[in-house]
Amino acid sequence: MTTEPKLNQIVKILNLRGELLREVLATDLRGADLSCADLRGADLHGADLHGADLCGADLGGADLGGADLGGADLRGAYLCGADLSCADLSCADLRCADLGGADMLCADLGGADLRGADLHGADLGGTDLCGADLRGADLHGAHLRRADMGGTDLGGTDLLCADLGGADLRCAYLRGARVSNVSALLSALGVEVVS
Repeated sequence: MTTEPKLNQIVKILNLRGELLREVLATDLRGADLSCADLRGADLHGADLHGADLCGADLGGADLGGADLGGADLRGAYLCGADLSCADLSCADLRCADLGGADMLCADLGGADLRGADLHGADLGGTDLCGADLRGADLHGAHLRRADMGGTDLGGTDLLCADLGGADLRCAYLRGARVSNVSALLSALGVEVVS
């Protein structure tokens, strides 16, 4: 007998905003069905949500710092203001997710699908975005200092006012990307700018 359906029913019945979710459920959340759950402000710091279904979930302001969200389905999830610092989001599906203003400092987003995601004003400093798909994403005003974006698909991405200081964009695909700081972009591409 699996606990997954039972877990999903508990999450949908309880209002877990601001609660210590791990204490309330006291169970493994790996692969759990938490789709459309209201988890605003939940403390999920370091939680194992690997492969979990969080499609359409409201995680606004939640603490997911250091959490394992590798391979999780976060399509259309609301993560504005969430703490995702040092979280593992490798190969996660974040298509059309709202991550505006999220703290993603030093997170692992390698191979993640972020097509159409809203990352405006998000802090992605030191983040691993190698091989991620960011086509059509909104990175307007995002902080990408020292981010590793090698091989990232940024086609049609809004990078206006984004901080690219020290970012590595070598082998990144940039066709149709909108950029306001050309010299920072050239530096991130490994081009030496001589004045």
